[in-house]
Amino acid sequence: MKHLKGWLSVAVLYLLAVLPLSLAQKLGAAIGRRACKKRGKSYEITRMNIDFCFPEMSDAARDDLVKTSLEETGKLAGEMGMAWIWDARRALKKIKGVHNESVMKEALAEGKGVIVIAPHLGNWEMLGLYISQAYPLTSMYRPPKIELMDRLIKKKREREGSKLAPASVKGVRMALKALKAGEVLGILPDQEADKGSGVFAPFFNQEAYSMKLLPQLAAQTGAVVVSAYAQRLPNAEGFEVFFHRASGQINDKDLVVSAAAMNAEVERCVRQVPEQYQWEYKRFQHRPDGGRMY
Repeated sequence: MKHLKGWLSVAVLYLLAVLPLSLAQKLGAAIGRRACKKRGKSYEITRMNIDFCFPEMSDAARDDLVKTSLEETGKLAGEMGMAWIWDARRALKKIKGVHNESVMKEALAEGKGVIVIAPHLGNWEMLGLYISQAYPLTSMYRPPKIELMDRLIKKKREREGSKLAPASVKGVRMALKALKAGEVLGILPDQEADKGSGVFAPFFNQEAYSMKLLPQLAAQTGAVVVSAYAQRLPNAEGFEVFFHRASGQINDKDLVVSAAAMNAEVERCVRQVPEQYQWEYKRFQHRPDGGRMY
């Protein structure tokens, strides 16, 4: 069954790659609107997260954000054919602007390596593609359970010379090696950590079980931490990339302090374009009192 799912997933990606970006995004947005109308699991989690994180918003504003968020997540799915299957040069033409890239250059010049925080915001595949063609990049990732998809992801993410480091002891060694060589390490830091590998730290004024790995790497190596995201432009015009240097507190040896600084930087990015954040992640699954939110 997994083998069949793998082939079907790859087939869908290639079909999406044939479509113009505008049509692929419209198809994805339609799927997002359907998810909103069906009130399924993705809607329920998105609704709970947005209600949890934006209590100051009116009910109508939160309703609009839920709907728009699901549409934008659908667009992201529609863009995967472009991001993974298109020739890299062709895909990179969709990057229409880059802001504050001097932050990356200055950080690399310090010689301690750079950790790029890449939230699940906008299109992080396009962000990774942009960074990989400009800098020596190692990206940490969780290999999917479907082997065929894992092979495709590795091939496509590494097509501009980057390296993929699995979320394992081997991957951590690769991450340390890259930072000690003064290179760039990319991490998506905003999924809930596995049991025993995280600490609770504030995120949108709520306690979230957050990864320890990034703060540990930052403290151990003294690497500069930079946040980045690729914001989706309207009317299928493409994407703009944004860089920002994170607070030095993220290098603190106190993991609660550094995790709070990490989450604050993710939150800063999300607040720039909250509708393009993937709110359907179970970000607050485990609560400090031992209970569960979802």
